[in-house]
Amino acid sequence: MTDRNDVSDWWRTSIIDMEPGRIAMRGHPIQDLIGNRSFAQMIWLLVIGEDIEGPRAALFEAALVAAVDHGPQAPSIAAARMAATCGIGLQSAMATGLNMLGNVHGGAGEQAVELYARIADAGQGALPQVLDDWRAEHGKFIPGFGHRFHKPVDPRAPRLLGLIDDAAKEGIVDGKFADIGRGIEAHLAAERGKSVPMNIDGATAVVYAELGCPPPLARGFFGLSRSVGILAHSWEQMQQGGRNKGPTPPSYRWTYEGE
Repeated sequence: MTDRNDVSDWWRTSIIDMEPGRIAMRGHPIQDLIGNRSFAQMIWLLVIGEDIEGPRAALFEAALVAAVDHGPQAPSIAAARMAATCGIGLQSAMATGLNMLGNVHGGAGEQAVELYARIADAGQGALPQVLDDWRAEHGKFIPGFGHRFHKPVDPRAPRLLGLIDDAAKEGIVDGKFADIGRGIEAHLAAERGKSVPMNIDGATAVVYAELGCPPPLARGFFGLSRSVGILAHSWEQMQQGGRNKGPTPPSYRWTYEGE
């Protein structure tokens, strides 16, 4: 940094340029983007730094739509709804829910993209060994597969995979990560003797991997998507009212394990 630019160079960005009366996002005047880009396209432009159009943009938007909500029992949604009854504002309730998204709840998409990439690098024939190595490193759970509620199938996964298949037929994406996801699903079913369905994390990870997203962005895009459900539930709870709602009705008590 030069002495003259020590302040302006403190923060450096390629995302936005601005002066009085002018705003440019990634080099595009904001007035040219308004009305000409969808919200999903705008997200991609700002985060990735490139335009996304046509079927690729539709795939990205489909993944965002698929993960918006999973009901009041999802930890992020439950936390936001409880927070909404505590006298805080809407944005604070949303922040409470978003802060629940971690390695277990919200991180599986990132982990699944990483796993798919490992299998792609090793080759489909090495899938069993890669899964064994993953378990040795991370534990028994395979990210993106199995669901405590949706059995035998998570209805979101086949739809997203179908969209990927259609795009692959048109040469929009390669389709190899969809094949890898299906290969994992088949291997787990044979291994356990029962269906282990691909879940929303595994399916959106296929989309993001096909679109070339690095693993951390799969988690970031999931959080962005889930924030819509968090907003909806926070607002609904505020309309319903309630004061200091806990995770269960007051008549239910916890188990005390002390002396």
